[in-house]
Amino acid sequence: MAKLNGILLALLILLAVVVTILSTGAVRSLHSGFMSVVSPFLNVGKAAQEQIGSVGKGLRTLEQIDAENRQLTVENRELRATVQILQDLEMENNRLRDALGYMERSKFRLVPAQVVSRDASTWWNTVRINRGFEDGVEVDRPIITDKGLVGKTVSVSKNIATVMLISDENCKVGAKVEGTREQGVSQGRRISSESKGEIELNFLTKQAELPPGAEVISAGVTGGVFPPGLKLGTVKSFRQRDLDGQALIEPSVDLSTIRDVFVIVSEK
Repeated sequence: MAKLNGILLALLILLAVVVTILSTGAVRSLHSGFMSVVSPFLNVGKAAQEQIGSVGKGLRTLEQIDAENRQLTVENRELRATVQILQDLEMENNRLRDALGYMERSKFRLVPAQVVSRDASTWWNTVRINRGFEDGVEVDRPIITDKGLVGKTVSVSKNIATVMLISDENCKVGAKVEGTREQGVSQGRRISSESKGEIELNFLTKQAELPPGAEVISAGVTGGVFPPGLKLGTVKSFRQRDLDGQALIEPSVDLSTIRDVFVIVSEK
């Protein structure tokens, strides 16, 4: 190590002597030659440094990326909410258009109404609608939708009426099975955990062979509440009893979710 240091010291002394002896022009020439040799390397280093600086300016911090992601998430939620609102409005518009079309086609004079309340304890028995005697609604008026029969009014006040549903045991409708000669009386089935909303068609002949899916409509008993031809539902099953036959009927109207109904006030 001491020997190497001695050599380096001797070279430095020699370089100093040479520089001292050389003229100013020679020193400049030497400097120029040295710079011409090393300048390409210096330029490359400078360019690389500038490129690195440019890339660094383009890079975003993690905080900026996180903030942008949060903003995009908020905008995505807002767009989804807007799409849902538009879809709901379209469904509401279609529903009202269908209701208006049904009113125009019906052979009855109809008063549109909405279900405004129902009790959990009487869910399959009664509902209340926002129409009363001020709207021409009276007791024993049939309640329908474009799908079929819902029930009948049993009490009416100024702007509210109570409707007994066809799934109530006390709501009896003279009915017949389309495509057959079978007629009977429908009434709500006794409510249980397995039979909510179903109705029974009683007093059929014991020999009746009713296929599942057969349509059941109101028969229009003379002096009765319900006009003929209103859909009640479809046959689910049939069984023979000691004195007659009985069919289990699935209502045409989903009584658990009814919202918009019509009151039949008279024929057109």
